[in-house]
Amino acid sequence: MNKIPITSEGKTLVEDDLKNRKAIERPRIINSIAEARAHGDLSENAEYHAAKEEQSHNETKIMELEGILGRAEVIDPSMLSGDEIKFSATVVIVDEETNLESKYKIVGEVEADFKSGKISIQSPLAKALIGKSTGDSVEVNTPGGGKSYEILKIEYI
Repeated sequence: MNKIPITSEGKTLVEDDLKNRKAIERPRIINSIAEARAHGDLSENAEYHAAKEEQSHNETKIMELEGILGRAEVIDPSMLSGDEIKFSATVVIVDEETNLESKYKIVGEVEADFKSGKISIQSPLAKALIGKSTGDSVEVNTPGGGKSYEILKIEYI
């Protein structure tokens, strides 16, 4: 079974989501189903069918989150160091064409949030950065075409 790299912060987010889905969403959906069932004929009851669909979606997500936690390998960035980029590194890069600097932390897929500077280890940019060092240039294929970046700084925080 493949391990899923995740930071402790990411694991906490997954655990919180799982608790919410089990303790809050599941009972709420069960109540919605009971209310809809009380309205009578289930074959033409849109509320009932919507609640059952929501229940199916929630239960699928619960199984997915439990699977992630079962395969999670928590990696503590403070225990890592070195000159090469690895999972959980915070990297400052500069676009060689526009000179625009960006700062990204390489995290697991479930905790990726581009707007907050967290990119998935599976993203094209992270794949290009892994194993590289400060001063290296990387080429990344993006939907808008190829981009070149220079690595300015690597931190493990």
